[in-house]
Amino acid sequence: MKKQAAKKELQGWLLASPYLLFTLIFFFIPLLWSLFLVFQNWNLISPTPTFVGLANFQEALTSPRVWQAFLVSYKFMALFIPLVLAAAIGLALIIHLVPRFKPLFAVGFFLPYLASGVVTSLVVRGFLSYDSPLNSFLRTIFGTSPDWLGNGTLATLVIVLMMVWKFAGYYSLIFLSGLQGIPAEVYEAASIDGANAWTRFWRMTLPMLYPAFYTVIILAVGLMFSIFTEPFTLTNGGPQMATQTWQLEIYYQAFNQFRSGYGATIALLNAVATFISIILIRRIVEAWGHHYGWD
Repeated sequence: MKKQAAKKELQGWLLASPYLLFTLIFFFIPLLWSLFLVFQNWNLISPTPTFVGLANFQEALTSPRVWQAFLVSYKFMALFIPLVLAAAIGLALIIHLVPRFKPLFAVGFFLPYLASGVVTSLVVRGFLSYDSPLNSFLRTIFGTSPDWLGNGTLATLVIVLMMVWKFAGYYSLIFLSGLQGIPAEVYEAASIDGANAWTRFWRMTLPMLYPAFYTVIILAVGLMFSIFTEPFTLTNGGPQMATQTWQLEIYYQAFNQFRSGYGATIALLNAVATFISIILIRRIVEAWGHHYGWD
């Protein structure tokens, strides 16, 4: 029996070994290396880093660029979360209510999530370019066209809407699973009691979708603190750092300015800020859930 148990345990470790090796190579080793770099000044070229103690932390915590990137991440979050929640719930309701071909609709709405961020950004940039059909049409009708990516407010809105388009279908599947778990008898009882469609949606559907809300909001917060591809491809952080996210600042310091230690320090602060933000927002969402009886 002991040999058989040991054999099964060995088989379990062998089956898990690809994931364990992946985690070791691409997570723990880079994590330890970054924790070493935060106390160093290294330009990625010289053979040995220079120990600088807490100087990187002092500079990062007082840097206007870092604080600007922090505020930009929260600006994206404040715009993205309400819009993607509304879009995802709307798509989930559409899929839930259609009588036929629900899997087909679900796959169709999910496809944008599979699209490459670089390719999507290049298509959007071409669509919004000065000589694009859209801007040519606007100049013909109104005599002018917006500078979509040259204006800070418009550039932010373009990136947010593109991210909503990309992730709404994915998040809608999470809401769809929640909708399918709500018993039909609950709606029938509410209809008998005189509740109209809006009351049923606001007082019953949304509270009963709390687990889906919880999951989607946490995923969205983490996403907004890690956004890189879209602003890098569309605006490179401009204009005037209006779309300079924290990830772009890390890239700029580490690979443009060749300050890998300082870039690692900003990355560590980003991880701490992301963790604290998720904790705070999770408490708010949990308080809303407790109000409706979710433990």
